[in-house]
Amino acid sequence: MYNPQVPTDGHSSAAEANFGSGTQAFGKAPEQQGNQRIRHLLKCFGLRTSLIRLKVIDALLTAADNQRTLGVRGVHSHLLELGIPLSFLSVREVLKRLCSEGVITLNADKSYSLHEEAAKVLEGRA
Repeated sequence: MYNPQVPTDGHSSAAEANFGSGTQAFGKAPEQQGNQRIRHLLKCFGLRTSLIRLKVIDALLTAADNQRTLGVRGVHSHLLELGIPLSFLSVREVLKRLCSEGVITLNADKSYSLHEEAAKVLEGRA
């Protein structure tokens, strides 16, 4: 079927060419770069990437950057503030799994932090 909007000479239209080249000119957003680090971390520990794992680890990293610690409730509250509607039980299960895989550690005060080996991976020292 003939579509008059699609070029028939085998070349893309000028609008398509401009759009494609313009998107390549920009670098990745800072959040995407952070997500790439976390994706790499999960891969190093043999875990699949999921949105909840990305967000939970990001919450722990943000808390650590601000000299704070977070427990299950703190991580859950942080995610709710970001508009990520996850159940408390889901957050708790992800934290338990990340603990069992050695990505994070449960501290004596029931807060979570990145495991030393995981921190090395994120810093590129492992």
